[in-house]
Amino acid sequence: MRLNSVVPNFEANSTQGPINLYDWQGDSWVVLFSHPADFTPVCTTELGRLAVHKPHFEKRNTKLLALSVDQLDDHVDWVNDIKSYCRDIPGDFPYPIVADPDRSLAVQLGMIDEEGKDDPANAMTIRALYVISPDHRLRLSMHYPTSTGRNVDEILRVIDSLQLVDRKPEVVTPANWVPGDKVMIVPTIKDEDLPKLFPKGVDKVSMPSGKVYVRTTTDY
Repeated sequence: MRLNSVVPNFEANSTQGPINLYDWQGDSWVVLFSHPADFTPVCTTELGRLAVHKPHFEKRNTKLLALSVDQLDDHVDWVNDIKSYCRDIPGDFPYPIVADPDRSLAVQLGMIDEEGKDDPANAMTIRALYVISPDHRLRLSMHYPTSTGRNVDEILRVIDSLQLVDRKPEVVTPANWVPGDKVMIVPTIKDEDLPKLFPKGVDKVSMPSGKVYVRTTTDY
């Protein structure tokens, strides 16, 4: 799964009924993420925090879709545990968990580590996370070992960055950027075009090399 490749469509059972990925996605963005196993402690915290933050994803036109190699019945029982542990999840569990008991999806989507990639019968899924744009393309991937839980704020931050540069391709976001911070201007944009593209102003940073390539703005 390389960046900007098309994520293949698939059909699978989930805790919210059968899912056809493309039909279910519609014109939304999708965060598709795998986790090692049901009834495990770190995964319980991850799925719980994502459930609590679902309104923040909805504001970004983004749907959540979990994937696990366990059976559907286990998913249903585990959801009850997650809701019991994360008591601030309102109402029903807010997103589906796909069942992948034969690990075929996990193998196809590259959610298996090096040791398990040739052993689909026994391999556990890693903490893979894919941000998929409405045209079904893989826009960002994160891969964590089974021992390390993911950061929900970082997932939201990268979605903000991706959606921003889609709207305004003349900019990129620097390290540690969050909405409201300055963005950086793509080096291929000519200085003479800056007033038209960024009428509220651009800051230029002088470098010892004499090259002016760091240009920032809040005009986005």
